[in-house]
Amino acid sequence: MFTGIVQAIGRIRDLEPVGGDVRLVIDTGALDLGRVAIGDSISVSGACLTVVTLTGTGFTADVSRETLALTTLGSLGKDSPVNLEPALRAGDALGGHYVTGHVDGLGRVVSTRDDARSWRVVIEVPAGLARYLAPKGSVTVEGVSLTVNEVDARTFGVNLIPHTRTVTTLGGLVKGAAVNLEIDVIARYVDRLMKASSDPGTPTA
Repeated sequence: MFTGIVQAIGRIRDLEPVGGDVRLVIDTGALDLGRVAIGDSISVSGACLTVVTLTGTGFTADVSRETLALTTLGSLGKDSPVNLEPALRAGDALGGHYVTGHVDGLGRVVSTRDDARSWRVVIEVPAGLARYLAPKGSVTVEGVSLTVNEVDARTFGVNLIPHTRTVTTLGGLVKGAAVNLEIDVIARYVDRLMKASSDPGTPTA
């Protein structure tokens, strides 16, 4: 479990093919690895990956073909920047919202523009995810917890404040860029419960 509050921008140092999959070697930059152990989870641009080894300057993680195909991790190259967040621990501050690190789909940046000191970004989502978005609700973009400003059919808009643009990779977004999306887990369960309550064949307590 994560919060969507990025703690550092890392860099891909190497991509090593291993048995048809890929092992990412990630330099973690300013991220404190003091509490990270082998087997722990780290969100890498919104995808939950398991620490396989610690390298002193970072860690390695194995990425399956499924994850490579369905997330932006498949398009990474050497020196690509990635957003990093270690898993939430009991007692840690919850600054964003509950994030699982399971990417629901790829969005695509439709437009970007200045909006006073902020930066307005509009993102198109896959058709199956659009119903989970609501104005002032939460969404995770490349591992970053953001507030939805508006929703229009299959697009939604967010504002990135200067701090977010500086401390995450979102400051480098351009029109047409693909982004990992994770919908709010609460919205997912509410949708499931509503469908179940409307199904006459669903058993009740």
